[in-house]
Amino acid sequence: MEISRMGAAEVDAAVRAARAAQRPWAALAPVERGRILYRMAELVRRDAEALAVLEATDTGKPLRQARADAALAARYFEFYAGAADKHHGQVIPFQPGHQVVAKREPRGVTGHILPWNYPLQMTARTLAPALVTGNTVVLKAAEDACATAIRLFELFAEAGLPAGVAHLITGYGAEAGAALAGHAGIDYLSFTGSTATGRTIMEACARFTRPLTLELGGKSPQLLFADADLDAALPVILNAILQNGGQTCSAGSRLLVEAPIARRVTDWLAHRFNNLSVGPALEDPEVGPLISAKQRDRVSGMLREAVGAGARVVAQTQVPDLPGFFVAPTLLADAAPSSSIQQEEVFGPVLVVTPFRTVNQAVALANGTPYGLTAGIWTRDLSRAHDLCDRVRAGQVFINTYGAGGGVELPFGGTKASGFGREKGMAALDEVTELKTVVLKYL
Repeated sequence: MEISRMGAAEVDAAVRAARAAQRPWAALAPVERGRILYRMAELVRRDAEALAVLEATDTGKPLRQARADAALAARYFEFYAGAADKHHGQVIPFQPGHQVVAKREPRGVTGHILPWNYPLQMTARTLAPALVTGNTVVLKAAEDACATAIRLFELFAEAGLPAGVAHLITGYGAEAGAALAGHAGIDYLSFTGSTATGRTIMEACARFTRPLTLELGGKSPQLLFADADLDAALPVILNAILQNGGQTCSAGSRLLVEAPIARRVTDWLAHRFNNLSVGPALEDPEVGPLISAKQRDRVSGMLREAVGAGARVVAQTQVPDLPGFFVAPTLLADAAPSSSIQQEEVFGPVLVVTPFRTVNQAVALANGTPYGLTAGIWTRDLSRAHDLCDRVRAGQVFINTYGAGGGVELPFGGTKASGFGREKGMAALDEVTELKTVVLKYL
């Protein structure tokens, strides 16, 4: 499959076309915009299996996960279609003889820069709220995986989206992505990716005093207490690091275990990490290949560095001798909290287990990285769970479950180096609109 290498000229043309289409699109009744997104949801469901196969082939993720992504993409279009005529402003009490309204308006032309790990569902996730609120959009897909984004844009035409409303840019981040982030005609930008690139994006937006949403990296902790239901917790904890080969910003990559159960938990995980199925995406293994040679080499290098710094390999699934960018799923212990493997996002199937003895120690470990995206708390003591929920710094906290980003309805975003702003849920509609206060004196 050949992908166009677009650059500044194509970005400029897309932004200009989106600008020309924005007013007519915003003038369309919200319910009519919603009906187009409902049709998109129907089309995605119609083509779900083909989209899942395309996603698995393009990214290397197991087929079952690609199928889940297709279902989520449809759900995003459906959810925001239903919200089209339900995102209201405010009537504000003011002085006698005045009526004050704070109304929600589209920002205008919105830009969206996506990563390669979830192209199918994230295209739907970022575009649906922007479109339904009357914005026109320009989306830069990731060069490593954009096949399903291309297909979704083909479905937009079938769904009846007017020409000029949505534009897809393919190409390299340093060329097309930089051109989009630095274009003066963009009114709002959303970016999902690494913290380092997010800071560069923020600098580009600062030149235009442009609002943006940044969903960046994570080093998410799971706090597992001795009173937890281990039969329920451990399979979820395992899936939270193996999903998509660990290439998930909200992957539960740090397992903090209360000391009395640390041995039992580690033994259970070691058995699984020694016996995982690893193979090609379309064979639907538990773990598929990583996205690229670059990512494989990065994860392998971080593992070597961790072992060199004193971490112990507790268990490791052997990688098959097959074509593909495979990394052995690895369970580590004895890694210092200040070490790179504990502080930096790996984006691979690597789980680090660290014991703790007190609640305060658990909180210090959980908060002891630059990130704050997602956290999990496992305990039957709900008083302790609520206390920890207040003390752990994360944009999402799961108690006795772990959603790895959560459902379509749940606002998602981070604190600290994990970014700011929120996607998903009704909160996403606030990000892609702006408030205008109208004051009318009638007496």
